[in-house]
Amino acid sequence: MMSVHKLTLACLAAAVFPAAFGLDAYAQAVAITNARIHTISGPVIDNGTVVILENRIEDVGADIVPPDGARIIDAMGRIVTPGFLDSHTFLGLSEIDRSAGPNTVSTSSERLTSGYRLLDGLDPQSTTIPVTRVEGISRAVVAPRPGAAALAGQTVLIDLGGDRVDDMVHRDPAGVFVVAGDRSARLAGGSRAAALQLVREALDDARDYASDRTGFFARVASRTDAPGRFDLEALGAVLRREIPLVVDVHRASDILAVIRMAEEKNVRLVLSGVTEGWKVAASIAAADVPVVIRPMENIPSMETPGATLENAARLDAAGVTVAFASYAAHSARNLMQYAGNAVSHGMGYDAALRAVTRVPAEIWGIGDRYGAIEPGMDADIVIWSGDPFEVTTSADMVFIRGREISADTRPAELLRRYRALP
Repeated sequence: MMSVHKLTLACLAAAVFPAAFGLDAYAQAVAITNARIHTISGPVIDNGTVVILENRIEDVGADIVPPDGARIIDAMGRIVTPGFLDSHTFLGLSEIDRSAGPNTVSTSSERLTSGYRLLDGLDPQSTTIPVTRVEGISRAVVAPRPGAAALAGQTVLIDLGGDRVDDMVHRDPAGVFVVAGDRSARLAGGSRAAALQLVREALDDARDYASDRTGFFARVASRTDAPGRFDLEALGAVLRREIPLVVDVHRASDILAVIRMAEEKNVRLVLSGVTEGWKVAASIAAADVPVVIRPMENIPSMETPGATLENAARLDAAGVTVAFASYAAHSARNLMQYAGNAVSHGMGYDAALRAVTRVPAEIWGIGDRYGAIEPGMDADIVIWSGDPFEVTTSADMVFIRGREISADTRPAELLRRYRALP
């Protein structure tokens, strides 16, 4: 049986011998044995085994015999889950919040709104990515912040295991991001209604453009606010229901207004933020609209006097599809703590676990290959030192698409360098 000490050494070895353990290790099958496996798609398996072959899960169960020549990892009864998915981050876009350094989170250009494409500014070498993936988060939606317009740009879904952008991307775009409520009102002359009307107009323009590309620009030539081609094409995918309109909205009345607008325009909708969602949970559930929330939001404001830590539990109890997000870059690793807080304030444990695995996979269109531990799924696997929702728990080993991730990060390097000062 592999001891805790040996399991730790295996993780450290991954940093020293990447060819054997790291991002290029594909040749040997891996069998994680003696694990408490949260499959997500089925019951928990005690003393179970997961077999990884190349980048996929080959087999899982209680009576699985590891293939000949497989590398055996004894989990020693530890919890094993799929890698977590953070549904709203700024990973790879901003190194340090509020710094003057590299920042691709937003644009102040009024010429780019829904057509603003984050992918070209994504840095796969960002220090925010390793510190996030070693905490068990294997995939993330990267989203823009609003700049000069309520239509902020396109989101992209990535995994955190690659070192090239082309190897990381799973959905581009994953959605078109829009802000509503107080934030968008400030961008539209102070009126919430005016801000939402601008979104309606943009969708109408995109529909007109799709039906007559040649004549569209001639018809809008006199308009100073006419959208550009990239904006129209991005919204065209929304109108075709290929990707959702992701709307950041918080106040209960604004949530209902956004749902009405989406129904009028027949577009897929994902609500983001949703601080007062619990107040209108029945309406959200009836509209079959998924929500992405940060469960820690509990400080009342003029816009959201109804903020509560029970928001996640109340939404889930009403039948709303709930996913979690950190809305962060360096602190995206706190996603597990946020999920744990949702559980401590009334949400079911299994529902919270689905909110960072299977549910976001389905929301963002990769539910056929990610979000559960079952044969054929991508091998995003985490072995945890304890309950993943406890603040003292860490990820002992992380696999992303079958590749074991090095435990080395810049903070770890700095710790080694400055642990002992002269």
